[in-house]
Amino acid sequence: MGRGGAGVQRVAVVSGGGTGIGKAVARALAAEGCRVAVVGRRVDVLERACEEIAEAVPGAEAVPIAADLTVPARVAAAAEAIGELGPVDVLVNNAGAIITPPADDGLDALAAAWRHDLDTNLLSAVLLTTALTDRLRRPGGRLIVISSAAAQRGGAGPHSAGSYAAAKAALHGWAFGLARQLGPDGITVNVLAPGYVAETEIFGAGWSEDFHARKIADTLVGRAGTPEDVASAVVYLASPAAGYVTGQVIGVNGGAVLGR
Repeated sequence: MGRGGAGVQRVAVVSGGGTGIGKAVARALAAEGCRVAVVGRRVDVLERACEEIAEAVPGAEAVPIAADLTVPARVAAAAEAIGELGPVDVLVNNAGAIITPPADDGLDALAAAWRHDLDTNLLSAVLLTTALTDRLRRPGGRLIVISSAAAQRGGAGPHSAGSYAAAKAALHGWAFGLARQLGPDGITVNVLAPGYVAETEIFGAGWSEDFHARKIADTLVGRAGTPEDVASAVVYLASPAAGYVTGQVIGVNGGAVLGR
């Protein structure tokens, strides 16, 4: 997958690529031969992730690009840096998974928490995609948005609060519009909605064994998902073989949410 026409190496961009699902996606795309721009807020985390990718995939080229994707000027600067790698063949919007508890019971605190979560989980994808739209390869570009099963079943509790589920659900409608807009240019747009993936910051330390057991019991396959499960789905959607798949929401959830 990593070579385009005339032997040109494909370029992939993964936001939120320093940890969890994003890092697994970046590693998988690097293993497919892509040059990968790994985007995130924390320089040290990004550099460590790129080092790990280089160790795991001999010859891989992973470039850390630090940016707060909720700040337009930072997004524009990141897009310029990405542009130096060449046309973007694959853009994976994975940044997010931030849930902000309101500081108190007041409406002002609730509004602040929701705005923060909408910015982090929704606006970050909108800004980065808009900044890179003109750089997407035509034809053949692949745009993949990482959502959540919470967008399909609703959010409840601290692990999938209402603001998070609402932001992820908004990504779906936005992606459908992009699929219509970019389809004539030969660019596909799809959404992956992971369910319970244990090895991530959102489902990490601090959750009880009972919580983990209940999440696994929700599945039909009897196990938690892994970042690699999601990465494998990304690799397919990013490939030339997926050129007739666009405008879809694909669940990667072990059957916890059935197709709809």
